Amino acid sequence: MHDDSTRQPWEDVGSIGVVPERALTLKDVTLVSGRTLAEAKIAYETYGGLSEARDNAILLFHALSGDAHAAGWREKDALTAGWKPEDGPDWVPSVAEFGDPDAAPASRIKPGWWDPFVGPGKAFDTNRYFIICANVLGGCLGTTGPSSIDPETGKPYGLSFPVVTIEDMVDVQARLLDELGIDRLLAVVGGSMGGMQALAFARRYPDRVATCLAIATTWRLTAQAIAFNEVGRTAILGDPAFNGGDYYDGEGPLQGLAVARMIGHITYLSDESMRKKFGRRLRDRKNLAFDFVTEFEVESYLAYQGKRFTERFDANSYLYMTKAMDYFDLSRKADSLPEALAGTPVRYLVMSFSSDWLFPTYQSQALVDALKSVGAEVSFVEIPSPYGHDAFLLEPEAQYGFIRPFLAWAMEERRASEKRRAGGQAWTSGQRRAGEERQTDAGSRVRKGERAGKGARA
Repeated sequence: MHDDSTRQPWEDVGSIGVVPERALTLKDVTLVSGRTLAEAKIAYETYGGLSEARDNAILLFHALSGDAHAAGWREKDALTAGWKPEDGPDWVPSVAEFGDPDAAPASRIKPGWWDPFVGPGKAFDTNRYFIICANVLGGCLGTTGPSSIDPETGKPYGLSFPVVTIEDMVDVQARLLDELGIDRLLAVVGGSMGGMQALAFARRYPDRVATCLAIATTWRLTAQAIAFNEVGRTAILGDPAFNGGDYYDGEGPLQGLAVARMIGHITYLSDESMRKKFGRRLRDRKNLAFDFVTEFEVESYLAYQGKRFTERFDANSYLYMTKAMDYFDLSRKADSLPEALAGTPVRYLVMSFSSDWLFPTYQSQALVDALKSVGAEVSFVEIPSPYGHDAFLLEPEAQYGFIRPFLAWAMEERRASEKRRAGGQAWTSGQRRAGEERQTDAGSRVRKGERAGKGARA
């Protein structure tokens, strides 16, 4: 698409082109709580092509504020920006803003939330893999959630929508795979809440996935993380415009939702990144105002983030999704995390970031230790980064050298396994070691269960 031969894959913005949103409706969706939705619409996008053997599919899970649009240009946005179907998918807008979807004017077209990672030649290479990303159950960006119309009443569900769990989200996406005719995935992958979904899928459907990439995530929230979620929910519930969740005929709890986003956004950053980005600089003034107005740059930034979030997200969905995160515990219905993971055939790549204090490295290490204790195959890396929890969105180059060879190795092993199965052969230990060495030689610099040191790059 671009002529600049010096551009790195992750720098090639929107390289997947224009992407249409797809949707399907599932009937009789039974939830962990025991309640049933008569129907649920699932919004999703796909990137790349499914191989003839249907063995190259990757299911990508989004984080709390994400959606199905992971990469490229959303079709409806492209239409607004002047694209026409006869232009074909290989199109670039004349004006665009990139990066954080809340960091640019709403009038500017923006690529998907993980665009630096998904596309031709990128970590999730659409020349090799077929990638699926769906909006989660309970969301507000295409998939059925509390803002959707209840077919029994003809009005938005509001708080009558059943509480959903991370497990419910992945169960629905497993049914999506059934509809797409995909029996087994090459990988599940996600960061933050998306990582929780990847872990849940690997535990609930171990025979349907070969590998799991869990990035900047945790196997269950700490008390501190639950506390931050509760403060955000309290801000929404305490907004007079919340009206018991039945606010769809009015403005809604915009102030409460904005405050919740501001609180959450603080947890996504780091002290270092905030110090470098804002310091104690004043905004549009040289002297203190001695009044309760927005003065510091960091105040202005958070207020802007909160306002932008209210323009695209539903307050009820925020309640439901943070509650789902609070409820998530990978060891649920087991005596311990190792017991919950015992016997898993899935191979894992676990990645954390040095400045992430929301889901710090020790939580990833606990997951890795549990996997190792039951003999599971697991690779682990802590990537040095100043960006805090948001590093999983902002460090494509650092992650590229680990993700790309891990997937290449998984694809090679899967296809070799199919050939062996067809020929009645089995790998010798030497052949397995040779395969692992090829993965390392490709640049992953990760050994099973080991932690990469400071400055690690592939």
